[in-house]
Amino acid sequence: MSAVDTTRDGAVATVTLTRPDKLNALDRATRWELIGALRAVAADTGVRAVVLTGTGRAFCVGQDLAAVEELEHADETVAGSYNPIAQAIAGMPKPVVAAVNGLAVGAGFGLALACDQRLASDTASFSCAFSKVGLVPDTAASWYLVRELGYTRAFRLAATGRTVRAAEALDLGLLDEVLPADALADRAHELARELASGPALALALTKRQFRAVCEVSFEAALAIEARHQGEAAAHPDHVEGRTAFAEKRAPRWG
Repeated sequence: MSAVDTTRDGAVATVTLTRPDKLNALDRATRWELIGALRAVAADTGVRAVVLTGTGRAFCVGQDLAAVEELEHADETVAGSYNPIAQAIAGMPKPVVAAVNGLAVGAGFGLALACDQRLASDTASFSCAFSKVGLVPDTAASWYLVRELGYTRAFRLAATGRTVRAAEALDLGLLDEVLPADALADRAHELARELASGPALALALTKRQFRAVCEVSFEAALAIEARHQGEAAAHPDHVEGRTAFAEKRAPRWG
């Protein structure tokens, strides 16, 4: 039985973790299914935005601790099948919207953080719970938490593994919206459709640019902006956008 389901609604693809009885925990088979699904929607030119969500009470609770053999060489497990998940989301040339329907724990927290927009139900909660089982943050959780919270707040979340409710996560800037549970899926798809209707190349370049500027000098960031602007301006979407502006109409993106 598949642990990951992919559906299409026009230009929006939804990737759903479907192990509700295991709180969408990630064993090796599930991780590779998820990597495959993310790479497939990334490569599909008909998909212009992606929603990532879970089923049941959890979004994802991270590593399936019942698969103890996977932690015997944890460095290889992380490098081989957790890092590629974070890289697939971050490197995808289209927006990814997290629809956090419930618990997001450990690597599941990392999955949500890796997305470009993060929506959650008002019953969702988050925990960087690695320390509770004597492990350290992975799936890019350390990268995002330090950059978005600063060192001391990120360290406290990781060191204590405490639960952060959706309302607090919104206050911390880790979420973009919190919604009633029964409104989450519709709002996530509404946002994804809005993003999918935008200029695909410009959004892809903006995503790449925003993710790159945390890593480079001010001068290098300016150079990236100039290079990407050259690519965007040479694309037919720019001509259409400029024409639509002059004609006072909505653009018809390619």
